Amino acid sequence: MSMVLSADRLTVLRAAAMFDGVSPALVAGPLVVIAGRAIVAVHGPAGPVPPGAAVIDLPGLTLMPGLIDTHLHLCFDATGDPVGHLAQADDDTLRQEMAEAAQRALRAGVTTVRDLGDRGYLALELRDRGIAGGTDPLPTIVAAGPPITTPGGHCHFLGGAASGQRGLRAAVRERAERGVDVIKVMASGGNMTPGSLAHSPQFGAKSLRAIVDEAHRLGLPVTAHAHSARSVADAAAAGADGIEHATFMTADGVAAPGALIRAIARQQIAVGWTVGRDPDHAGTVMPQIASRMAALGANRRRLYESGAMLVAGSDAGVSPAKPHDVLRYAPEDLAAAGLGPAETLRAMTSRAAQACGLGHRKGRIAPGFDADIIAVDGNPLDDPAAIRRLRAVYAGGRAIHSAPGSPARVEVP
Repeated sequence: MSMVLSADRLTVLRAAAMFDGVSPALVAGPLVVIAGRAIVAVHGPAGPVPPGAAVIDLPGLTLMPGLIDTHLHLCFDATGDPVGHLAQADDDTLRQEMAEAAQRALRAGVTTVRDLGDRGYLALELRDRGIAGGTDPLPTIVAAGPPITTPGGHCHFLGGAASGQRGLRAAVRERAERGVDVIKVMASGGNMTPGSLAHSPQFGAKSLRAIVDEAHRLGLPVTAHAHSARSVADAAAAGADGIEHATFMTADGVAAPGALIRAIARQQIAVGWTVGRDPDHAGTVMPQIASRMAALGANRRRLYESGAMLVAGSDAGVSPAKPHDVLRYAPEDLAAAGLGPAETLRAMTSRAAQACGLGHRKGRIAPGFDADIIAVDGNPLDDPAAIRRLRAVYAGGRAIHSAPGSPARVEVP
């Protein structure tokens, strides 16, 4: 049967259980009442079904908030040469490919994505197209536009190179005028740009502080790509709201001083862990990362044990191991750092929403929140991998996907 939610009447989702995005235990027999794009009520099994509401039964399934990927790149095509492909793609081709990438994420239950680096502000166009609605559904998109980088620096080919105090502040203002949701800065080099070194800083503390000050003056958060240990420290000292990767690399290893770990936790900087790998490409780890894996894992655990704010970002698009639906493979990486099942799910839902500036309406199943809901087969608190046994996806009150054989029944009075 059709599982379409009606925009002009109340709809009730009824399932076996629910993870609401924050609680450490499942709610049994939930009834989630949806009006338009929003959740208006959540009841237990004895709760009232509003008169005239359409009831969608999902027997045996668990409801949970849609997943949130805090870091991906819709403009990269997840091939062996995403940079080369990007250079050959005109804007019309890129728009279509980015839309397809976003839809792939959505079909996997990722109802919100934060694009942390595009070309020509195309992710903003896609974001606005999604807000306007249309026949092709899209996830909610939080967009940074081209990341601010140094001339010739990491991802300079996206068009965001700037230098000098005036130039950096002007770059922030340009993005604010274009309507970005967040400022992304490449504080260190990276692994996919020829001539760039991940362990080397690109901007010093003074430059990062200028970017953060200008962005905060304009009401925008800043998240910093930082592999370099020095860059992680400088981003934290500059007051960045988020740090992506946070691998603490040095020229010959990894160094994460305890004082820096504690500062990141104390300031509640959102640490965007790069998690999730397509199992068909599990062996394709960059050599510069592979040699540091043990130390990286140890520092992740230290960050977790310090009380740092940890969120899940896939960096989807940058390699064959990172297709745009790869976030579903994140639970194992989070568990390896010590997170329990509830903490793992929060890092992918409510806490991720907070990091994206959407904590007031995303990442939870609660009244007043967007009706971004997935239904999975199993108990994700016992087995977070249940998120890969996806049976239904609803985004903004709209039915996106139901797996073949899903046990859904629709009652329409």
